[in-house]
Amino acid sequence: MPLPDTLYCAQQINIPPKLPDILKNFTKAAIRTQPKDLLQWCSAYFNALAKGECLPVKERLEMNVATQKTDTGLTPGLLKILHKQLSPRQTCSKRELQTKWKGLCLPMEQLENLLSLGSFHSEIAWMEFFALGCSALGGTLMSSLKYACEILTNDEEGGPARIPFETFAQLYTYLAHLDGDVSQDHIENFLHSLQPQVNTQNGMIQVSNFYAGRMFEKVRQKAMKTK
Repeated sequence: MPLPDTLYCAQQINIPPKLPDILKNFTKAAIRTQPKDLLQWCSAYFNALAKGECLPVKERLEMNVATQKTDTGLTPGLLKILHKQLSPRQTCSKRELQTKWKGLCLPMEQLENLLSLGSFHSEIAWMEFFALGCSALGGTLMSSLKYACEILTNDEEGGPARIPFETFAQLYTYLAHLDGDVSQDHIENFLHSLQPQVNTQNGMIQVSNFYAGRMFEKVRQKAMKTK
């Protein structure tokens, strides 16, 4: 037997006072993040909200640009979320990373490839995994470091994208060793060549210190080969 229809008036309905703000913030977050699987992302969002953890939310809407690889799903904005969620403890468990990755609706195959590339096991050094994430975005060593600076910087968008030189050296050294074709002497010489600029910038390095010069050198070498 169907239940009788219940009539409510405005006076009978009790709306929790925090509900409008929660729904408003959730809607804004969903629009900025544009998750591929809304229900899966919702689960991660409200679970983090309930625990007082960093929310899986992008700072701003990312446009579809050529540098955004649709085959992997990983974007600078999503990698920045993962960094905020997992970097405070310096290391994280494989299970925790898998949970956060899944909450952002990223393909698990991509994650497994990165874990295999870095030979990670149950405990993961976060900055090493972060470096691999940047390499998935950038493709080349220098473009990977450019992404790293843009994600880690406290400068406003479009600014010089400065980060501590110590952090840059850590990321560069790890990726260069992983590449296998870069000798230790080359690594040391490259970092040493940047030191004068770093010294004038209070120990910080910015993208223009290494990326523009590198691109110019590639163009120059290509031009010489064609002569």
